[in-house]
Amino acid sequence: MTWGEAIMLVVAATVAGLMNAVAGGGTLVTFPALLLLGTSSLVANATNTLALVLGTLGGVYGYRRQLASVRPWLTRFVPVSIVGGLVGAILLTVTGEQIFSRLIPFLLLFATVVFVLQGTFRRFAGFGDSDAPPHPHGRAVGLAVFYQLGVAIYGGYFGAGIGILMLASLGFLGLTDIHETNALKTVLASLINLVAAIYFIAVGLIDWPKAAVMTAGALVGYFVGAHYAQRIPQRRVRQIITTIGFLISAVFFYKQFLR
Repeated sequence: MTWGEAIMLVVAATVAGLMNAVAGGGTLVTFPALLLLGTSSLVANATNTLALVLGTLGGVYGYRRQLASVRPWLTRFVPVSIVGGLVGAILLTVTGEQIFSRLIPFLLLFATVVFVLQGTFRRFAGFGDSDAPPHPHGRAVGLAVFYQLGVAIYGGYFGAGIGILMLASLGFLGLTDIHETNALKTVLASLINLVAAIYFIAVGLIDWPKAAVMTAGALVGYFVGAHYAQRIPQRRVRQIITTIGFLISAVFFYKQFLR
């Protein structure tokens, strides 16, 4: 890895950490960056997972004041997040390089569409609605836990957009404070990626030099994003991320199916 490649990965990981702390979608930057440097798709996915999960420590620290408020929900969502993350990681290695490579364009497009629709998800979830139920029905909690299991499996397999997917259900549980919701989302996403990363390490899929430089960038990005999320013009950030996501999806569709 050259100095130029290292700088590229640090910048990409910093931007991704900032994006994930503010709005989500960071994998849409880091994963293609790794592929651009010639990293195989499985190794790129595993390395990206490890780098971003270590970077989330900065985000968790940034939301440390909100953690006490969401601790009761952690006991419900942590177990299924751990199990789902492991299942997804195992599925990735079982499907193999060729199948995963053909799925990449669809996964990137799916993550981009989810990112575009995050405003709809937020409104559907009732964020900012003072009439949201503070004590959800037991059935609603059960459905949310089951939904979280599906999100965790997807997160262990690929991961782009899982934070946005989680926002779709958390509002129904009475979490109307966006800072508390982001804190819960950050912790759960980090656990999903942590379990997947441990499995990827065990099966030898990590490119350690690239993971190291990306981790440094992700730590900075997550920390800054968690502290200054409300000061950033999020509409502009989302427009840029959306454009990048659709362009990257189109490129990979062309490379896989049209070239």
